[in-house]
Amino acid sequence: MSRVMKLAAKDLQSPEQRREITVCVVGCGRTGLVTACLFIEAGFSVVGVDSSSHTVHQLQKGKSPFTETHVRKFIEPHIKKDRFRATTNLRKAVSESNVIIFGLQSALDKKKKPDYSRLEKTCKHLGLSLTAGSLIIFQNTMGPGMTETVAKETLENASGLQAGKDFGLAYSSTLNNSTHLSKDVSNGTMVVGGITKRSLKVACLILDTITRGEIVRVKDIKTAEAVKLLEESYKDVNIAFANEFAHFCEEAGIDFVRVRNIINPLKFSRMAGLHKSRDSYFLVEEAEAVDVNLRLLSLATKINDETMDHAMRLLRDALRTCQKSLRRSKIAVFGISSVPNRKMAANSATKNLVNQLKKRGASVTVYDPFFSHKELDRMSYDAEATLSKTVEGADCLVVAVAHDRFRRLNLRRTQMLMKQPAALVDMGQVINPSKAEKAGFVYRGFGRGVWTK
Repeated sequence: MSRVMKLAAKDLQSPEQRREITVCVVGCGRTGLVTACLFIEAGFSVVGVDSSSHTVHQLQKGKSPFTETHVRKFIEPHIKKDRFRATTNLRKAVSESNVIIFGLQSALDKKKKPDYSRLEKTCKHLGLSLTAGSLIIFQNTMGPGMTETVAKETLENASGLQAGKDFGLAYSSTLNNSTHLSKDVSNGTMVVGGITKRSLKVACLILDTITRGEIVRVKDIKTAEAVKLLEESYKDVNIAFANEFAHFCEEAGIDFVRVRNIINPLKFSRMAGLHKSRDSYFLVEEAEAVDVNLRLLSLATKINDETMDHAMRLLRDALRTCQKSLRRSKIAVFGISSVPNRKMAANSATKNLVNQLKKRGASVTVYDPFFSHKELDRMSYDAEATLSKTVEGADCLVVAVAHDRFRRLNLRRTQMLMKQPAALVDMGQVINPSKAEKAGFVYRGFGRGVWTK
């Protein structure tokens, strides 16, 4: 039996005391690994669990599965310590742990309805090995109420234990304040809710060891879940408005980027463009369950999803000006990340773009400086080893993601490698329209209503 639910603040004051506690992090994605590293840094023994044998193999060799310099430099020194190990064996890891941090994300089905099947399956395996007296802290995105219904009930049925009595149950989310995950988790505001006062207290004691930011205690788990969804949904609404305004700029002959940069380039720099709404659908679904129609949010997700259709229109128009058709054209797509300047393939809008292009008869090759050729191949993308090979003989280049690397693209050299006349469609708003046209491209840019050809 674990004694973690009996902890007091005095029991966590030194690294020696913390070393006696094993923290199991379920899901070694970016946030999960950063969280694991912060627990290692704080003195805990940590085991990372992931279903990907490749990820686990990398971690066992002391290598980060993510290549961004700031992420890799933060992760690798920690996972090389003897207080960390990685495994695919969830049940064994849980049976040996006192605190379980659950970070696996729930999915959406083809109709964009929340799919909690993975959550249920993992909670069942977790429950079968759960030790009485342990604490489980959920950190994944779910509809408000899911932790205390789907997750809790599955855990109780599998373990024969009662949440709040035999094991602790809490939910935590960290507000995103920066572009660096390690800074978000260690300095950001943590919002924590527990199924009982004791669960809340112990969860806050544990999380306080890895953060220098504020910990906000809320009255229940449902409130903590709602905070996370509000933050993500607010982002979706802002992106939707930026996308509509960018479309207006196109039609009105205005350069959206110039307008954006005058107002606040930092605030608006990552708004307009291809964006795959995800977390908002969890909130919309739960609102419908209580007979509330979130009209603004539903419209925002629709607008963001329809930006893909606008990208296809720009692409067709650019090719038409080159006296080419989309069918049988070769398209080079730059960027598969879901976030600029990060190696983050999950929830990428590029996958949908590639599928749309292929469905219409185009051949597509992709390039992303954050992913190796092998990694792109494993994700079922057709890819070349280099940027130059990707654009060689292409009819059109589509910049899908606003990586800084693409801002420094040698436009003239790139254009000469392509099949003439060459088109460039900039959905990332990183290419200067006049420079692109001067280099010989037929240019189309989202929100850049200033092209002349």
